[in-house]
Parts: sequence; C-alpha cells; structure tokens
Amino acid sequence: MSGQEIDLKKRRFLTNATSVVGAVGVGFVAWPFLSSWMPSARAKAAGAPVDVDISKLEPGQLVRVLWRKKPVWIFRRDAETLSNLKGLDDELEDPNSTGNSKGNQPTYITQNHRAIKAEVAVIVGVCTHLGCSPTYRPELGAADLGGDSWKGGFYCPCHGSKFDLAGRVYAGVPAPTNLIIPPYHFVSDSLIRIGADPKAS
Repeated sequence: MSGQEIDLKKRRFLTNATSVVGAVGVGFVAWPFLSSWMPSARAKAAGAPVDVDISKLEPGQLVRVLWRKKPVWIFRRDAETLSNLKGLDDELEDPNSTGNSKGNQPTYITQNHRAIKAEVAVIVGVCTHLGCSPTYRPELGAADLGGDSWKGGFYCPCHGSKFDLAGRVYAGVPAPTNLIIPPYHFVSDSLIRIGADPKAS
C-alpha cells in the first residue's frame, strides 16, 4: 500500500470526522434559536390563541373552533336578532351579567350584546350546568322551545337549559349562569383572535 493511498484514506477519515463534529456543533448552536419558536409549557397549558377568519361568515351562520379543548362558537347576528335581544330581559336570569354571571365575560365586553362588535358573537359552547354542549337553535318561534316567545338561541339537550343569542341564560332552567365569553379581539375586520385580550395584541 503506497503512502499516497494511506494519505487519501486519512484525509477522507478526517473530512468525515470534521463534518460530523461540525454538524453536531451546528445542532447545539441552532437548538436554543429553534426552541424559542416553540410555545412554552405555560403557553401550552393556557391554550395558545386561535385565529378565525370571519370574512365569509353570513348572518345566522355559526362556525365552531376549538380553544383550550373547548368549542367556541362564532356567529353573525342580523339586525332583527339584535333587536330581539333587547326585549328578553324579563325572561332571563342575569340579563346584564352583573349577578352570578359577572365573571363569565371580559370587562371590555358590552352588556346587552356581550360582544366587542354587536353583530359578531364569540361564545364558549359549554353549558354552565354540567358541561354539555348546547345546540344552536336560531329559528324564531320554535314550537318545542316556547313557540312565539322563542327568539332564537341555544338549547342544552342534557337537562333543558336555554340561552339567548347572546349566551344569556333563561330564568328557571338548571344552568346557573350565562355562557362564558372568552378573551378575544379583532386583529382586523375579518380576523378574530380567540384567547388574547385586545391589550395583548
């Protein structure tokens, strides 16, 4: 075996070894940078914010997304629906969310519509009685929900709780409080970020 052949083998070995050591070094240097892109354990536990595009959301249409493993409803209310909400106070347990429901919505949410923008509702779709998910019943005058007095809302089939289209609970049903409004804000006219207050934007 010639000395030149030995030198080539040695050179190949050293080149490969240097490449391996270099790759390991790059990995160590890159890891802190790449790991900074991942949500922290605290952020994961809290539930990272969820962005929802509402540009194609029609009046009466409801979309569901998951946030913190819970369904969140986003739906558009028309002028008639908003008008009907004003006349329901006498039938509701806590129409202004100032009683037992006081903590069920962020402080920047308006009382009557329980929303940042009256026409767009954002509500956690979990009954405040035992955690079932109510069904969306927007039709006016549903015979099985009170006939003419029913102005649209949500009905929980588990134990019969009823909520209006602002998520306010009717009086005399098992659910003790209004549905929860999550923290959220409008990133733009067509994009909602659920899980982050306006001040956090």
